[in-house]
Amino acid sequence: MRIRTAGVVAVLGLALAASGCGGSSNDKPAAKESAKAATGGKLVIWADDKRTAALKPFAEQFGKENGVTVEVQAVSKDLQTNFVTASQQGSGPDVVVGAHDWIGNLVQNGAIDPVQLAAEQKSAFNETAIKAVTFNGQLYGVPYATENIALIRNTELAPEAPKTIEDLVATGKKLKADKKASEILCLQSGQNGDAYHVYPLYTSGGGYLFGTTANGDYDPKDLGVGKPESIAAFQKIAKLGEKGEGALKRSITGENSIATFTGKKCAFLVSGPWAIADAKKANITYDISPVPGFAGGKEAQPFVGVQAFYVAAKGKNKALAQEFVTNYVTKPELAVALYKAEPRPPALTAAFDQVKGTDPDLAKFSEAGKNGQVLPAIPAMAAIWDPFGKAEAAIIGGADPAKTITGAGKTIAGQIK
Repeated sequence: MRIRTAGVVAVLGLALAASGCGGSSNDKPAAKESAKAATGGKLVIWADDKRTAALKPFAEQFGKENGVTVEVQAVSKDLQTNFVTASQQGSGPDVVVGAHDWIGNLVQNGAIDPVQLAAEQKSAFNETAIKAVTFNGQLYGVPYATENIALIRNTELAPEAPKTIEDLVATGKKLKADKKASEILCLQSGQNGDAYHVYPLYTSGGGYLFGTTANGDYDPKDLGVGKPESIAAFQKIAKLGEKGEGALKRSITGENSIATFTGKKCAFLVSGPWAIADAKKANITYDISPVPGFAGGKEAQPFVGVQAFYVAAKGKNKALAQEFVTNYVTKPELAVALYKAEPRPPALTAAFDQVKGTDPDLAKFSEAGKNGQVLPAIPAMAAIWDPFGKAEAAIIGGADPAKTITGAGKTIAGQIK
């Protein structure tokens, strides 16, 4: 999403042509045979470390069933950037696994093809997950997991879930006064801010990033940052900052927020499913609830993210890649294996139903995200993160909210143009 180029329409046209617009089930075997002949029957999948191990047995089984060799290769760092670079050089994989908000960048770079799911296959997935992997009216990925942040609470320190952020602050301040905690809230900011984690408070204060078009897609021409709504939101956030209540602090970072919570130095943590393993390891008794909003404000809406499988537009075995992504990734047993590798709610309804009985946290995270907003996948989103985050950190530190977020809005608008 960091790389921006022109020509979305042209790329879409090429991608549609390359994908063959689906084809009938009768011609799939022939397509697979031609792909095998062209490449020696090898399918290459790129994923991160955690997912690679979970994928390997299923990839091997797919290879046996289709008479091909399947390699699952771990890419530890900068997977998206490495994939775009490899795609441009013609040396990339056939399938890549990654976040849905990569899509705008990958499409603009001609790196992925649309995928062909039948209507009944689509209906087997969480509706939000399908929406997340749809870009310019085309389905570009097969989702396998959703994720969102919530409020994780140490129930020994705070037995009741706060109804508002003001309730949370009052509880946190009392715990500090009683020397039972050293921080009111663990919501990561750091010196550069963190738009993802502060977003529920921003929406509760009335702020928005992008408006939407008539069909519900995000509209890069309607930028909310710098508008009166965003100023009002950051005026409320400022009151929680270092010159106000002290609930939001730049000293709480991505590196220490979870550790501060598991060290019982704060009762409240705003984080996602990835924090739960550490909480369990530290023997924290915890509960999960939605991030509370401001009293009298709008609902606090977290971003909802999706992890998905993509078909590489420059892959050497595209027909077989389509077969793997559309007819194998859609199996519940694969979704359950990926869940076990990293416990995030499966996007496939049957897989979610299968694991929720053994993991009550899943339902609670899903509940916390049910009214969330799909993280924008449009290329313009790349312009948001840095200026928005730095403005957030400055405001938390005591900078003037109106002046600071107006300046960030101008910077973002200039980058989008």
